[in-house]
Amino acid sequence: MPVTTYIVDRDGNQIDASTATVPASRDFRGAWVLSGSVITEDLDGAKAIFADKIREARTPLLAALDTDFMKAQETGATTTQIVADKQALRDAPTAGDSATTIAELKAAWPACCGTSPYA
Repeated sequence: MPVTTYIVDRDGNQIDASTATVPASRDFRGAWVLSGSVITEDLDGAKAIFADKIREARTPLLAALDTDFMKAQETGATTTQIVADKQALRDAPTAGDSATTIAELKAAWPACCGTSPYA
């Protein structure tokens, strides 16, 4: 007996995978929305996933900058660049806010967060 694979969207709607038109990329799988037999990516949902990925990427970077900041203070070195770098990382989750398409969103990955997972 053949096994049927179903795709379930974020709202719990499901479709037989063999009959669905799906996005080429699974980057924003959590933002998939089913409309008939076509699955699309909800931009607002994709933006939330994008911001979460940025937060994940920036966590170790902020920790390293915190250490650099403390070392600079101990030695009396300037902290100006460290403070600016930390602020850029704090602002990074909003990088995709103005995107109007999934392609624009993927291209909005901030350089301060390292290599884009969407490259």
